[in-house]
Amino acid sequence: MRSALMIAAMLLSTSVQAQQQIDPKVQARIDRILKKTPLIDGHNDIAEQLSENYRRSIDGLASGTDQRPEHPLMTDMARLHQGRVGGQFWSVYIDGTITGDAAIRETIQQIDIVHRMIAAYPNDLELARTADDVVRIHKRGKVASLIGIEGGRQIGGSLAALRQFYSLGARYMTLTHNQTTEWADSATDDPKYGGLSPFGVEVVHEMNRLGMLVDLSHVSADTMKDAIAASRAPVIFSHSSARGLVGHLRNVPDDVLRLLPANGGVVMVNFVPDFISNDVWHWGAEKNAEEARLKVFHRNSKAEVEAGLKAWEAANPRPPATVATVADHIDHVAKVAGYDHVGLGGDFDGIPYTPEGLTGVQDYPALLAELIRRGWSDRNLARLAGGNVLRALRRAEAVAASMKNEPAALSPVDTGQ
Repeated sequence: MRSALMIAAMLLSTSVQAQQQIDPKVQARIDRILKKTPLIDGHNDIAEQLSENYRRSIDGLASGTDQRPEHPLMTDMARLHQGRVGGQFWSVYIDGTITGDAAIRETIQQIDIVHRMIAAYPNDLELARTADDVVRIHKRGKVASLIGIEGGRQIGGSLAALRQFYSLGARYMTLTHNQTTEWADSATDDPKYGGLSPFGVEVVHEMNRLGMLVDLSHVSADTMKDAIAASRAPVIFSHSSARGLVGHLRNVPDDVLRLLPANGGVVMVNFVPDFISNDVWHWGAEKNAEEARLKVFHRNSKAEVEAGLKAWEAANPRPPATVATVADHIDHVAKVAGYDHVGLGGDFDGIPYTPEGLTGVQDYPALLAELIRRGWSDRNLARLAGGNVLRALRRAEAVAASMKNEPAALSPVDTGQ
């Protein structure tokens, strides 16, 4: 985790330098686009940080959270406005190994953090439940705040819990996290079902009936295909990148990208250096191997393992990932799936380090400036920034309206079986 003031100062310096490099005419163009279309990010993990490191306190988030001496944050109200953020899906995350009623309870606690944060900063944030809410709140100069549940185990196998999470404001659910669940295969765990189980298909159907977006970040490629086939509404990938550029299993394969035009779905490109840079991905694997080696030789000393790993990192510095690296993935998704099917899902406050020039929520203009340099039109930038996910959300709402006469489904957990 990030903990040193030195790291925070370095990140702030890099961010300021990136912003200073934006030509005033380019910045004016970005501001013009984002005044009309809200920039909507698909995934921010500040609730997790507040839970793990700040005892769930929402104090002190107005500004300066990157200056905190321990556990500096990538998000605060001032920097959200600086980054021209118009809408944010606040991730509600719990460890994917937590199951049953405990998962439901901890998810409610995380949702409570988001609700309390919104209430504490009413001049900056407002809860959004619909696409129209997002547009209205953005026009008022606030950040439209939506909730995304990150992991299917958070419903505890209960469709009743899924419905209650929707009533609390959740507008997407990621079908898995890093673990294969009781009904869906994860990208980073052993498969059990070859995609979705029959109950997994039922979960997707109930999400369609509610108007909750099906989020396919973290799931296996087979689960992606099964969910796209099962869903009547567009799917999203709230924070994923392109496997055609980097083979990380968290990324989206090209054959899945080609399914999105028919579905209407959106890949919200992630900023995690391990996902977007082959060099960083391989460096991370080598670091993990060195850590495993050190643990074999220093089984009785955590301190020696940490010291050895620190020395290894000093001799093998992490390769850079940059704004341009992220832009490469955006370009790839746009090329394969189309400009109607790409968005932004930074994963700020959910990752230990970021690409250079994208150190926090204030830095989205730097990414848009890079795309402008590459020749992106205003129309395509608006689609990327938020137009595409707004369209997907509107379509999900329309599908739900068409299913309003279908009865709510009950799972075995709900019926006591």
